[in-house]
Amino acid sequence: MSCAQQPNQKNSTDQKMTMDLTVDAVKFSKAISAPDAQILDVRTAGEFQSGHIANALQANWLDPKEFKNRTQHLDKSKTIYIYCQSGGRSASAQTALIQAGFTVVNLEGGISNWRMQSMPVEGAGDRVQMRIVDFEKLIQSNEYVLVEIGALWCPPCRKMQPIVDALKQAPPKPFYFLAVDGGQDMDVMKSVKADDLPTFILYKNGIEVWRKVGITPKDDFVKAFNFI
Repeated sequence: MSCAQQPNQKNSTDQKMTMDLTVDAVKFSKAISAPDAQILDVRTAGEFQSGHIANALQANWLDPKEFKNRTQHLDKSKTIYIYCQSGGRSASAQTALIQAGFTVVNLEGGISNWRMQSMPVEGAGDRVQMRIVDFEKLIQSNEYVLVEIGALWCPPCRKMQPIVDALKQAPPKPFYFLAVDGGQDMDVMKSVKADDLPTFILYKNGIEVWRKVGITPKDDFVKAFNFI
């Protein structure tokens, strides 16, 4: 009798695990309240800027290259809490991430349902873009300028933060640091032909002398400064 019941018990457990892969806004909110929660918005950068869940990272599911480049830096030891606009894209992204070895929980109904439940969102303001003329003035008025094109919601950008902080604290040469918002300052990004985040560009007297894209060791920055 007990042997015959075991498959039913397994099916019940499997069903519970499947159901837990998608949760409503209340359960999602409770789960992401932990300080180190790993939250992923899989919408476009434009959608993200129109309003997102606090502390969310962003990787566009519709851009395979961007999605792969950004999600490879997520922590497999932590659950990813994922969402999109209405739940469709995030469900597809969830499947792909689970196949890649991640544990992923999807927000039922996406951020649309999140808003309907009167849950808080960030980033819905109208901050003005950095003007190209202001960007050019800054890089021309300082001998050395290190530009970082990144964003708080970009996983590899966050991984680079300790290295950037270390460079500021002990610079190889005195330099001006200029942060360009990769989700907001689109005109500047286009003007310098930056397509990926993060992108680091070193200028000397207004002229680009070095560029790196993605995770970059501190030694590469030091060598670049020492070479010029």
